[in-house]
Amino acid sequence: MNAMAVIGGGLFGLAFRKGLPQRFQDTLLQALGLSTIFIGIAGALEKMIVIQEEMISTRGTMLAVISLALGALLGEWIDIESRFERFGKWLKKKTGSEQDTRFMEGFITASLTICIGAMAIVGALQDGLSADPSLLMTKAVLDCLIIMIFTSAFGKGAIFSVIPLLLFQGSITLLAQFIAPFLSGAMIANLSMVGSMLIFCVGVNLMFNTKIKVANLLPALLFALLLT
Repeated sequence: MNAMAVIGGGLFGLAFRKGLPQRFQDTLLQALGLSTIFIGIAGALEKMIVIQEEMISTRGTMLAVISLALGALLGEWIDIESRFERFGKWLKKKTGSEQDTRFMEGFITASLTICIGAMAIVGALQDGLSADPSLLMTKAVLDCLIIMIFTSAFGKGAIFSVIPLLLFQGSITLLAQFIAPFLSGAMIANLSMVGSMLIFCVGVNLMFNTKIKVANLLPALLFALLLT
């Protein structure tokens, strides 16, 4: 259902994009970048800020620094970004989209946005352990809207983010019985915090046309679990 929602939102966004002049697409891209930045900030601060007896403090900052540093080293060594790009180029060729200059950007950016985050993991675990898909249904609605906007800005490349989404969440659901005993509430909270920081990086890339290799930072999520 989550995958179908992504495809449906993408097709709707594609139809909407055909009648959208370039200047509107550019402005839409900036709006998308700005909203993604604040989604990342809100998600990270929700896990970092602690309010006790009218005192505000932070937690998890050192874990975030070490996770991101180690994740960057491992990700750069594996070069996840280039593997993503090779897969994207293969999709681009197979779908006859060689002339689509934003296919790759749409595929990678949309994939990272909808796959990184606690809802993807917690929702898939909840579905696999108790056959309760309610959280994934909520995520499906959000993903439908997100991909509709991404497709309006980038084109059909964003729709193919359904492939990593289905593989990632589907694997967690199928393996939920084996994964759940190793995950604590603190691990999921720190995973969400680091994931939100990566979503912030996606927003910065969109807003300021920079090139933070977010895919190469993905191993930071693994280190956040291990350090917890």
